Amino acid sequence: MNYENTHQLVLDNLNTVVLLLDTNLEITYLNPAAENLLAASTQRLLGLNAAYLFVDSETKKHSLEESQKNNRPFTERKAKLVLPDQTKITVDYSVTPLNISSGASLLLEIQAMDRTLRIDKEEALISAHDTSRNLVRGLAHEIKNPLGGIRGASQLLAQELDRSELVEYTDVIIAETERLRKLVDRLLGPTVVGKFTALNIHEITEHVATLLMAETNRQLLIRKDYDPSIPDLLGNREQLIQAVLNLARNAMQALESADLIGKGGEIVFRTRIINHFTIGKHQHRVICRLDIIDNGPGIPSELAERIFYPMISGRATGSGLGLPIAQSAINQHQGLIECDSQPGETRFSVFLPLELSNTEHKPNKEFAV
Repeated sequence: MNYENTHQLVLDNLNTVVLLLDTNLEITYLNPAAENLLAASTQRLLGLNAAYLFVDSETKKHSLEESQKNNRPFTERKAKLVLPDQTKITVDYSVTPLNISSGASLLLEIQAMDRTLRIDKEEALISAHDTSRNLVRGLAHEIKNPLGGIRGASQLLAQELDRSELVEYTDVIIAETERLRKLVDRLLGPTVVGKFTALNIHEITEHVATLLMAETNRQLLIRKDYDPSIPDLLGNREQLIQAVLNLARNAMQALESADLIGKGGEIVFRTRIINHFTIGKHQHRVICRLDIIDNGPGIPSELAERIFYPMISGRATGSGLGLPIAQSAINQHQGLIECDSQPGETRFSVFLPLELSNTEHKPNKEFAV
């Protein structure tokens, strides 16, 4: 194998995206990794001005020309590329001026960052959820113990009182402590023993859709974009229904607050299969993704990073428990919920492994939630 062929073989087998640009910034070579990242063939990309791969193409064109003119390499972090299907991805890239006889002027090296950024975000989300959940559990237990004592003492006091108007006061104490107890139970989350069985995700979404239609007197528009090939997954039916219902009801309430129900507001249930997907630090062979999308006003930016924390709500009457409870239920299934929101579109994405990563959760086997 000669020297030139060896270099060609190395370039063709690099995981890093490599592009060679001529003096007009047109692509003269790209390796297979570039074809995979850009989702386009060599034939389609050759001759294309590389600046137009970027969202801010004019700025990038100027930077490339300056690098070429001044023989100055540079690196940029977290730049945005636009793929042929208009999908935007985040990359780091480096530009190196070349002085070779082949006509190549610039070497452009690109590394995709979306996967790394997503994994970092998921790990932070999982860590924050675990921390807040442990904090809430500790606080809830501390509250629950004296509540039991207050309730018991009030009942004993009521038995000793002769005047009915005084008993009314103890009844208020008992009723309010019961209300607080129920709130604490919601903070603690499910504590009953449940079962994992084989479930169809569409049976879950159809059940939730029926509940939402009943709540809105059939005024809510619900569209379904299902992948019918998705096989059954292992899960606890009641927990999954509660999680999906909390997310869908959150979308419904967003539409209600904007007075969009029956006036163009809609919720979309979309399911897809994703292969070789990482949740946190664990890679799963196959994942079911459920998107719950509404075209409401979106989540306020000041709340967007905190919506999965307990007691955080964008509505004056909201308890701030629906989303944390949903996240907790999906975490029990080794999954995760992510949110992406902007005015006109809010998307909650539920990622559920079809195959759990340990032998603890088998069909019909009980587990402590």
